[in-house]
Amino acid sequence: MERAEAYGFSGAMSGSFLLSCLLFAAVSRRQRGPYMDEVFHVPQAQAYCHGRFLQWDPMITTLPGLYLLSVGVVKPAAWLLGWTGSVVCSVGMLRFINLLFSAGNFYLLYLLLFKIHQKNKAVSGFQRILSALTLAMFPTLYFFTFLYYTDPGSVFFTLFSYLMCLYGNHKTSALLGFCGFMFRQTNIVWTVFCAGNVVAEKLNEAWKIELQKKRDEKISSRKGSFSDLTRVLKFLVEYLLSPKNLVTLTALTWPYIILVSLFFVFVFVNGGIVVGDRSSHEACLHFPQLFYFLSFTVFFSFPHLLTPSKIRKFLLSLQKHPVQYSLITVISLFLIWKFTYVHKYLLADNRHYTFYVWRKVFQRHELVKYLLVPFYIFAGWSFADTLKSKSIFWILMYFVCLLAVTVPQKLLEFRYFILPFLIYRLNIPYLSLYRQLLELAFYILVNAVTFYLFLNRTFQWENSDEVQRFMW
Repeated sequence: MERAEAYGFSGAMSGSFLLSCLLFAAVSRRQRGPYMDEVFHVPQAQAYCHGRFLQWDPMITTLPGLYLLSVGVVKPAAWLLGWTGSVVCSVGMLRFINLLFSAGNFYLLYLLLFKIHQKNKAVSGFQRILSALTLAMFPTLYFFTFLYYTDPGSVFFTLFSYLMCLYGNHKTSALLGFCGFMFRQTNIVWTVFCAGNVVAEKLNEAWKIELQKKRDEKISSRKGSFSDLTRVLKFLVEYLLSPKNLVTLTALTWPYIILVSLFFVFVFVNGGIVVGDRSSHEACLHFPQLFYFLSFTVFFSFPHLLTPSKIRKFLLSLQKHPVQYSLITVISLFLIWKFTYVHKYLLADNRHYTFYVWRKVFQRHELVKYLLVPFYIFAGWSFADTLKSKSIFWILMYFVCLLAVTVPQKLLEFRYFILPFLIYRLNIPYLSLYRQLLELAFYILVNAVTFYLFLNRTFQWENSDEVQRFMW
């Protein structure tokens, strides 16, 4: 990092942390007590603070990573600073843990952007800092910086694990992946993703050799063609069926294999992936979740995905491959018809934005969910098109992880999209400075509206005296 870039990054990080502290103070003044899921998280952390480690709220569905880390940070800080009484492990003190995670996420995002795009010499230090700042302000993640939720810590350990994987430190990566798993069980998918990065790299090396051997046969290396995809899948199967290759891959990924094995032991002993309240978190094949994620990504990455040039390229692709797109349309309609689920929380809780998205869009008419298929197809094509700089094996591996982390979820919840979105966004090429600034301005606007609604547009339910607030 050059000196000017180091100063710029320090200034951006300090400025964003100062802004976050001001927002933190405003949120803490307006909402002093636990809100929403904090009603479960805060008392559980406070029980741990008092040494009651066997006490557990059965409504909590995640492992105790957040509470253990909170005690590990707050208790030593209280001892060093001489704090006693109710201030130790208070709501504000526990929420402040996520403010620290947010600063850590900013730094990790910058390091990941630097590592992933290090071969692109055209990218300036200012662009890297701007991209890191933009992703650190990603609205769905940034909002939960100010509440005691698992999301900032879950993202921190997952991104840290990914960074260590990219630097080849796989033991540390797996250990950090375990920490991420302790925050949210579905993060095991991103441990598989880290192992998949290693596998994809080896596959890409072997594929290049294969293409070189068959150059005389004029085999294309273009990505995106259905015939190319078939050829790649055939190569993939042949490669993975080779005992020699399997031994090599196992030697490279054994730390991740151990962690994934421990995960399966946990699932067997626990009787499922969910801890606590399982009735509201049942796994199912909810394939439209992929369509919701693509729509979510287009909304938050419109400077990348929703451009006139991409629309023109998509229309040309439609003209060239009408049969393939017709087949995709039929499959999409079938998946929506047979695999759409509506969780009771989605219909009942009018504090979440998803409640209004579902009511204002999907509940307008029974046919709306089918009429959106053309948009889903465009979103999927544009999404894949921005990843064409990655190897075909990396893309396949990422999409497998994306399906694994979204499809089993019955509840439409934007928080579940945070990590797959960030991994995607980190790996796509840089845009022009103008589009980067547009993206940042959009995130700031969305955050401003979100915090204004949360702090000022309160309401009450008929059967409750508690103040209710709008949130993600």
